[in-house]
Formats: sequence, C-alpha cells, structure tokens
Amino acid sequence: MNAPRRKPSSTTSGLVLIDKPQGWTSHDAVARTRRLANTRKVGHAGTLDPMATGLLILGINSSTRLLTYVVGLDKEYLATIRLGAATTTDDAEGEELTRAPAGAIDALAATAITAGIRALTGDISQRPSAVSAIKVDGKRAYARVRAGEDVELPARPVTVTEFELVSSTPVDAFLDLEVRVVCSSGTYIRALARDLGAGLGVGGHLTSLRRTRIGPFGIADADPLDQLDVGRAMIGPADAASRLFDRFDLDEQQAIDLSQGKRIAAPAGAVDGGPVAAVDPHGRLVGLAEYRDGRAKSIVNFPPDAPPAAPTDSADTAEPEASAEPAASAEAGAAS
Repeated sequence: MNAPRRKPSSTTSGLVLIDKPQGWTSHDAVARTRRLANTRKVGHAGTLDPMATGLLILGINSSTRLLTYVVGLDKEYLATIRLGAATTTDDAEGEELTRAPAGAIDALAATAITAGIRALTGDISQRPSAVSAIKVDGKRAYARVRAGEDVELPARPVTVTEFELVSSTPVDAFLDLEVRVVCSSGTYIRALARDLGAGLGVGGHLTSLRRTRIGPFGIADADPLDQLDVGRAMIGPADAASRLFDRFDLDEQQAIDLSQGKRIAAPAGAVDGGPVAAVDPHGRLVGLAEYRDGRAKSIVNFPPDAPPAAPTDSADTAEPEASAEPAASAEAGAAS
C-alpha cells in the first residue's frame, strides 16, 4: 500500500496579525497557525494571558527574525479596572485578598481617581505581578507561586505614555473604570490596576484587557483566529520591515552585494544607525542594514522564499508538531 502523500511544508514568510480570543493562550494561537500555515517555524512577539484578547503578532518562517524588533515596541490597551477589591493575581482570575469597607467606593472623589491615574503616568517604577512569566533563579514566577512560594519581584522602570479614563460604572459594591493605556514594552496592566486601587486605599484588579496596537500594527488589521486565512492575512517581509524601519531601495548589484555580506554605499544624507529595510528592485526584503560612515552593511539577511515543493510519498517524513513555541519574548501575563 502506498503511503499517503503529504503536503510539503510551506516556506512562505511574513507577519500575521491575530485577534486572539479570550480563553486561548498565545501558545494555542501559535500551534493553530502552524497547522494553518503548514510550517513549524512560527513565533510570536509578546504573549497575552488567556483572559486577554486582542492583537498578537506572529512571524512565519524567516520573518520570525523580525519579531526581535517587534517585541520592544510601544503598545496600546483597552482595559477594565475594578476598584474595591484586591486579588492574588491582580486580575479577576485570582482569589480575593481584601475588599474595601462599605461606603469607601461611594466616598471616592473623581478628583482622587484622576490624581491616582496621573501618578501612574510617565516614567514610573513598577513591581510586576507575582504570577508573571519573569524568571526567578531559572524558574517562572507564576510556577513558584503555584508551588506555594511567596514571590515578590523587584520593581523596574517602565513608561506609561498615556493613561486615559474613558468611563466609570458602579457595579454592586465596586467601581469599574474603562481605561486606555499606551505604554512601553514590559509594562503590566494588571500592576497598574493593583497600584491604582492601592493608592486610592480601596484595592483594585483587572477584569478585562484588550491589546489594540503594537507599534505601527493595529487591531483593525488583525483577523479573528477562527477565521484566519494565513495566505490572505500575511504581511510580506518587505512590507512588514518597511512599516518598522526606514526603507533603503537597492539596485540589482547592491542587492547582490549586500546579500553576500559586502558593504555598499549608503544613500545620500544617510545618518549613522539602523536598522533600515533593504529592499531589492523586485520588492523582496534582502535584509536589515545599518549605516556607518557613508556605507551600509547587512545586520540580518532574509533568504528568498523557496518555490513550492512537490508532495512527498513517505509518511515517515512528516514533521511532528512541536511541543514548545519559539516565542520571541519572555513577557507574559497582562503585560505589554
């Protein structure tokens, strides 16, 4: 009996914008996209909690090399902060630790909330949630917490560019604040909720989170995971890199030389630095380059996508699905 003919792995590369649904982990989204794209080479740029929804950027095949540059971009979130109770996880999935006394929420002045938000805006020092994915002596903090350990992570500097109160709604003994946050990579929105509630003396935690933007990529251009057509949704490497960096259009010889590791003349007026997206005359991303002393040199090369291969007749060559995703970021939880 002949073995079933297996569809060859795809080598098409690019970025895909996913609108992650609630209840899915970032690993779930990567695993599903691997199957849809027919390749194991899929990674993501910054995780989202299962509770969170919204923008997740995935890199396919050689475009996973771009994810390093996406991880550190600023991010925008829409969130709901519930004032009146603190939880063990700083979000709705944890156990309640404290609850504000009767009347405390009603006594909160709008000016106090505004002042509390202002105090958490700008360059601040933030202590990440104990259930984050930050490693402590080689082990994830959330794993230590689940094992019964007391974990308190050191504070670190982050930047909250915008922290806007959109609306407020009383809910039983609580007050729900709908907020919009623009922040640097590594900012924990759960920690903002916790610290706002603590500063107001009533406790606070996060009840919903939606990521709406990462750098130049917005949620309006993302596809729901259950409707994803990878081929249609994919942003090609040259397009993606040109959104991230200035573009350097090469002629044929420059493209050959740069891909071979040679230094080439930088464009007139080029300022030292980079990366820049080096694109050949046919619109293919040759690589990322940097300028130094009037010359350009490649810092990351991008191979051309290979033409589709013929199906194989051997079932023995089928690749098993990987059990671990090549995530581009160690950030996790309700973080940017």
